[in-house]
Amino acid sequence: MTKSEMTAAILEARRHLGLSWTDIAEAVGLSSVFVTSACFGMNSLSQDAAEKLCATLNLPSDTVGSALREFPHKTWDKVIPTDPVIYRFYEMIHVYGDTIKAIIHEKFGDGIMSAIDFDMFIDRLT
Repeated sequence: MTKSEMTAAILEARRHLGLSWTDIAEAVGLSSVFVTSACFGMNSLSQDAAEKLCATLNLPSDTVGSALREFPHKTWDKVIPTDPVIYRFYEMIHVYGDTIKAIIHEKFGDGIMSAIDFDMFIDRLT
């Protein structure tokens, strides 16, 4: 099973069962951001986490679980997306990218930040 086929199976099961990403993440025991990213094929899960996810969604561990455990190829279209939410991330990097880079270099020297191993929380601010 490819990562694309895995994602399609997960999305269909999630829709059919009426589960939120938070519901699934709580069942797996990981953050909703990380689990959702793995479901979209951009990260991989441990065997234990993949089995929990498959059990939650009633999906076969031998196919979907196997694809969830595979290391991803992080590739995407080079075209700037038109979806308003995703476009705002491009805008954020365009406006603040050099600033973030400069502060990272100032605080930590010549290096890069991890796009994999960092904390992310999504909440609403008033």
